[in-house]
Amino acid sequence: MHEDFDRCVRAVRSRDARFDGWFYTAVRTTRIYCRPSCPGMPPKAENMTFFPSAAAAQQAGYRACKRCRPDASPGSPQWNERADLAARAMRLIADGVVDRAGVPGLAARLGYSVRQVERQLLAEFGAGPLALARAQRAQTARLLIETTALPMSEVAAAAGFGSIRTFNDTVREVFALPPTELRLRAGRQVASPGVISLRLPFRQPLCPDNLFGHLAATAIPGVEEWRDGAYRRTLRLPHGTGIATLRPTTDHIACQLALTDLRDLARAISRCRRLLDLDADPIAVDDLLAADPVLAPHVRRDPGRRVARTVDGGELAIRAVLGQQVSIAAAKSHLARLVHDHGDHVHDPGGALTHLFPTAATLAELDPDRFALPRARRDTIAALVAALAANAIDLGVGADRERARARLAALPGFGPWTVETIAMRALGDPDAFLPGDLTVRAASRALGLPHTPSALTAHASAWRPWRAYAVQYLWAIADPRG
Repeated sequence: MHEDFDRCVRAVRSRDARFDGWFYTAVRTTRIYCRPSCPGMPPKAENMTFFPSAAAAQQAGYRACKRCRPDASPGSPQWNERADLAARAMRLIADGVVDRAGVPGLAARLGYSVRQVERQLLAEFGAGPLALARAQRAQTARLLIETTALPMSEVAAAAGFGSIRTFNDTVREVFALPPTELRLRAGRQVASPGVISLRLPFRQPLCPDNLFGHLAATAIPGVEEWRDGAYRRTLRLPHGTGIATLRPTTDHIACQLALTDLRDLARAISRCRRLLDLDADPIAVDDLLAADPVLAPHVRRDPGRRVARTVDGGELAIRAVLGQQVSIAAAKSHLARLVHDHGDHVHDPGGALTHLFPTAATLAELDPDRFALPRARRDTIAALVAALAANAIDLGVGADRERARARLAALPGFGPWTVETIAMRALGDPDAFLPGDLTVRAASRALGLPHTPSALTAHASAWRPWRAYAVQYLWAIADPRG
């Protein structure tokens, strides 16, 4: 979109927040870049230039606006919607792969050469993987500077900088202030060591009912809970563990992260955003779905429904298999036993969280007969955890969706419902569809839509590429509670 100059100018002049994260406005006279919705006086059109990413603006020598904080705007919805190399790379960079494994590690995860990845990202986002990762480190550093009392040397290390000098230079370059002054301007710090409080922005509208209702209804005791109007869960992160507390408000998600290692901050934020589908474009989704006269009144009544996704693809796949053909209560009972017996313990002074979800490697070492399940289901679980433990199936943020679908479908006991559930919630495919789901079929029947899988799939072709969101509306029609 950043190449459509006139459209970008209109968005800036109308301060249209829907385009935050789609592009960034740089002002040649001030050398500052902003989000489209910046509350400041819009610059003259002849002084504007547009970039596809904050990293590209920073690389061109522009500083982040202190009023609108463009580096903290929601990510482009295309990064999660698309399944191509560039989008997969962006999801992996947000999850910290470049910080942990460098650009060669990123390229290996994607299955391309370093040169191909760098060329594609430069063409798509105006910056290479190192610059994109650097922009993320700068945003993480600012969060730590403004919300903790950590010494700057510890902030630099936690944000992923190799030296305090690089940290200081980057903060000055990106924010036009030295780290100490940035902290003084913020004027607030959290009291609890290791706890970060922040706001997770999203594009309006957002309907929190189905999103948080689903998470609360399916919460595994010990791993997740609904407490005092917030969803809480444990996180397994690259350098340690964490507990996320997520509370919906009218214009943001209030997020509190308790981390054993602050180097995991950026990864924890990325996973919480993905869990809640906060980078979605609800206007585009709802405009298309509302074109169907049957769905239109439901879309108008509750606009902005999101897909509840996951913080861990392997965990979601195991949960999907244990949820096959059983009630939510029965699935939660199986999962609670699994977590209690094989999950690692965590300490949660603020609630009732007790465990991390067990890893696939841990479960792969168990005798399948220890699972209190029918023989066929035990075989399915055993095949799944063995494939995940051996890295034969990638369900991470940068996974090739179609390859993952094919490998899941080849496992025993994996039918279309299980594969598409994993595609929708673990792989983040916005077009995943569940025509055989009993609740979807019941809602379709109630609306007078075709309700056999083949006929409903044919009708739903008009909902592409947002069929996963149509499923959310159909589920809500069948169960008005969420």
